[in-house]
Amino acid sequence: MKKKRVLFISSTGGHLSEMMKLSSCFDKYEYYIVTEKTKSNLSLRDKYGKRVSFLVYGTKDHLFSYIFKLLFNCIKSIYLYFKIHPDYIITTGTHTAGPICYFGKIFGSRVIYIETFANITTKTITGKLIYPIADLFVVQWKSMLELYPKAKFGGWIF
Repeated sequence: MKKKRVLFISSTGGHLSEMMKLSSCFDKYEYYIVTEKTKSNLSLRDKYGKRVSFLVYGTKDHLFSYIFKLLFNCIKSIYLYFKIHPDYIITTGTHTAGPICYFGKIFGSRVIYIETFANITTKTITGKLIYPIADLFVVQWKSMLELYPKAKFGGWIF
């Protein structure tokens, strides 16, 4: 039986740390990892080889450059999507993941979003954007079920 293709995508930092807690299930799938390129996560390439792709790191602190980086990342996301053509897209957020989740939804991938552990009482921007299209929306705190009524409580990733 052919393994399902799964794309794991998140921004760097805490979102990536949460996503990497799922690494024990990577070998069950033909998996790929996409995140922002920073000095702190270059070692992913050493460990996972060509299964890792990087997007440009950008924060909203510098709005003008952020817009260009976001546009570049959208274009690269289209390229990566068609290169990988995943059956599933699993993400822990943030802005890095949004475009590829929408491309995936349009072209038939299942989207699984895991809301960050860091939010207990408020929605994230990415959560608000992905919730309407997610095939499965998972929260790590029961209190978040009030904000996302169609979500499933998955418990903590950590």
